[in-house]
Amino acid sequence: MSDEPIDPGVIELAGRVFDLARGGHTEDLAGYLDAGVPVNLTTSKGDTLLVLAAYHDHADTVALLLARGADHSRANDRGQTALAAAVFRQSTATVTRLLDAGADPDAGGPSAQATAAFFRLSGMTELLDGRR
Repeated sequence: MSDEPIDPGVIELAGRVFDLARGGHTEDLAGYLDAGVPVNLTTSKGDTLLVLAAYHDHADTVALLLARGADHSRANDRGQTALAAAVFRQSTATVTRLLDAGADPDAGGPSAQATAAFFRLSGMTELLDGRR
């Protein structure tokens, strides 16, 4: 890693991109991706755009990111994957999109499967088990 400070303009731009993922602004986010923003860009806590979109229940944004090559198996610094985030939020549409893309219910820590069990989310457990 470089010891040079990061340009404040770059930090501001990254913040806007993360906000687009959190807010489900799919078309605007697509424009940034088209302009070269990395699809697996992460926050200082390791949250990818995909994790942010999944946690905030934006299935269409998740679909865009997956179509652009987002890594659904990448976990944040706490070990959480996008699938675990979507399970926690009980977002059937987002969970389905991630499973369709090949996301592993047992990946991460806590995994999506463990998240569903811990919070007693029977609907999510059924959805995850139905894909095995």
